[in-house]
Amino acid sequence: SKATVSVLNWQRGAGTRGEGARPLDRQTFAPPAPGVSQSPPLCVLRAMPPPKRYFTPNEVMRHNTDEDCWVSVLGRVLDLTPLIHAYPGLLAEPLIKAAGTDISHWFDKTQDPPDIRKCIDPNTGLQTYFQPNGKFIHVPSLDVDKSMDHGYEVPWWKNERYVIGMLTKKPRMIRIINTLNHAEATLEVCSEETLNEIQNRYLDINAHAGSYTWKRQEVESRELDMTRTLDENNILDESQEFDRLGLSDDYYVPAIHIYFDDDLTVDDWQAK
Repeated sequence: SKATVSVLNWQRGAGTRGEGARPLDRQTFAPPAPGVSQSPPLCVLRAMPPPKRYFTPNEVMRHNTDEDCWVSVLGRVLDLTPLIHAYPGLLAEPLIKAAGTDISHWFDKTQDPPDIRKCIDPNTGLQTYFQPNGKFIHVPSLDVDKSMDHGYEVPWWKNERYVIGMLTKKPRMIRIINTLNHAEATLEVCSEETLNEIQNRYLDINAHAGSYTWKRQEVESRELDMTRTLDENNILDESQEFDRLGLSDDYYVPAIHIYFDDDLTVDDWQAK
């Protein structure tokens, strides 16, 4: 019999949340001929949104263990998990304790690139490095210290390999209202994100998010530009005005209405 391989379309959120979302059937594909490269089916590629460029503080906060350790430093988000795995032990403990938080105050941003702040040790009166949770990985000693590991080329806070994105300057809340079934979801997003990137977040709720036209209901309905941010689409952040009036940030959360067009996330060949 002809050899086949099976691929499951693993669209996020399918069959868990969202309107009518259901996992696609397991599809069977013939293996490529010898010498022909094999690529994932288009349906699988479409189900994989691009990596995020921006993160909210709440997203960073969720990564708060030694097995999943993120921190934010001066507007950048770092994944220190591989660093902690490479340096298990006491020097990793201060970073694990700080996991999920912003540690910008550890660094002197007047230096280019920023470096660990220096301070005066109240016990010795000598200059030392600012280490509020204790001595941590890659911090040099101001004295001769033969126990220090000097085998690294770049300390982790200057090493781009640990940077996974930027910390948003302003998180925002937005409501997504599905006009097909009237389901409503409230998302925390980054003010710098385009609507395409916000749509990628919405995939967790509706695996077929790409099958909708996104509109803003005002005096007249207007279609939104998916390549622009909320502000650029004139969906403005009014939280400062709410604060001035003594209202809570969630007093009013703007809404985007989405209209079902067609199932653009499923290719014609899947229906054959």
